[in-house]
Amino acid sequence: MNPDSINPAAWSELWANLAIFKDAIWAAGLAGALLGFIGVHVVLRRMVFASSAIAQAAALGVALSFWVPALIDPIGHAAGHAAGPMAHLLPSPLFEPVLWAIAASLLATLVFIANPVRLHLTRESMLGFVFLVSGAGAVIVGDKITQESHDLAAILFGSAVVVQTIDLYLVSAATVVLLGGHLFLWRALIFVGYDPMGARVQRMPVRALNAFLFVSVGLAVALCTRALGALPVFAFSVLPAMTALAFTSRIGLVFVLATLVGAFSGVAGFAVSFRAELPVGATQSATGAVLLTAALLWRVVMAQRDRRRARNQPPPVSAGSAGLTTSAASERASTASAPRTDAA
Repeated sequence: MNPDSINPAAWSELWANLAIFKDAIWAAGLAGALLGFIGVHVVLRRMVFASSAIAQAAALGVALSFWVPALIDPIGHAAGHAAGPMAHLLPSPLFEPVLWAIAASLLATLVFIANPVRLHLTRESMLGFVFLVSGAGAVIVGDKITQESHDLAAILFGSAVVVQTIDLYLVSAATVVLLGGHLFLWRALIFVGYDPMGARVQRMPVRALNAFLFVSVGLAVALCTRALGALPVFAFSVLPAMTALAFTSRIGLVFVLATLVGAFSGVAGFAVSFRAELPVGATQSATGAVLLTAALLWRVVMAQRDRRRARNQPPPVSAGSAGLTTSAASERASTASAPRTDAA
């Protein structure tokens, strides 16, 4: 990269062109906040790669929305490209990429909601199946559509700089609705995640709560993948939660920190990518990784400080041993002060 391309005027250029990039910045911040909050459940339930599998399924759905119209009507599709890029601004609602992404994501979530024990399989194996099928399908379908290869690359890796207004509206609506639902069911979701058997004993709707969690993950991942790409979506759903858990073990504070870290990763990653002329999605993911690394280093430093304090403190004395020590000292003192009665 040319060193002259990184200049102090880049920040002023970003500010001067803020009207162009504000939708992308808002979308990145809202997506980071939404996925950071939901990602705490993902990390605590040890289904980290579920968000990655759902993101891959959403990417496959978007790729299919480009490929299926060309497969059904290749002449009309080619004529649309020959007419210019404006011919694809108003596609048929049936082939809207957002709808296909949502449908593919919800279909993937059915795998996690269902009980794979009946098939003599584990949930982790089904997760790997969804990830591999979706990833392979996205690559194969992407090879078949040459005209939209740039759009598909932006969806898979988040290299798009400008976000469409409709995508910003959808991400904003998902943030309000899904975050509101999670805040309303926060205690119930935490209890079901920690103690599902106890929740069933108390007659809580465990299956319905798990279905809400998986469906919310699917919707959030689908809408954010369409706007930002699969790579930053996976990063936002994992890294902020891990960063918050490294800082504190208070569950309420973990959710707050994960939301803030996710929003900061999205906005700061976009700014850094503009400043350094780097891919947006990869830079946003790297920003989250840097914050997680800093949190882990802080955790290591604090653990070493606690160990040093523990070594420097005297060992605690129990009440029983203290009583025995006091009585023994008193006995020795009385013996030493008692007069001698034996004959000289």
